Amino acid sequence: MNRTDPISGIAEALRRERARAGLSLTELARQAGIAKSTLSQLESGSGNPSVETLWALAVALGVPFSRVVEPEQQPVRVIRAGGGVPVPSDQAVFTGTILSTCPPGARRDIHLVTMEPGADRQADPHIPGTMEHNVVIAGRLRCGPVGEEIELDVGDYACYRADLPHTYRALEPNTAAVMVMEYR
Repeated sequence: MNRTDPISGIAEALRRERARAGLSLTELARQAGIAKSTLSQLESGSGNPSVETLWALAVALGVPFSRVVEPEQQPVRVIRAGGGVPVPSDQAVFTGTILSTCPPGARRDIHLVTMEPGADRQADPHIPGTMEHNVVIAGRLRCGPVGEEIELDVGDYACYRADLPHTYRALEPNTAAVMVMEYR
């Protein structure tokens, strides 16, 4: 994916993964719970997806989130602060930027998540067996499976099942965390 044109990279990845899964446009849209026209726009490179839409598509395709936003792999990769391709949430002031995708043979992705106080970000279950690891690097964060959320301060770490509904809430302005998604 060209970092200056993330939408075309997402479009290419969605077409690739849908073909790999052998799903029609209609069937993938149905399984992801989105409109067929939305998926069509995304695959044509004219849509502007939210993190919720991309997660729903990844779950429906049975792949890690990174596969639908996967940048080109480089032998040495540096993402400067403020770089990368941020994907915003529709529900809250929450942005996820993928830092490292799951290379062949590995089953993890690394994200930088930034958020502001306000509405919770409600995350639907990810693919079965997914574990989420969070380390808070700024502010305070409340996260975890619905009904089992924990509060984390700077430097705190939490791990929990992400194949269950879970939430995120910034408790201070400029909250940020490094999130590792582990796929089993």
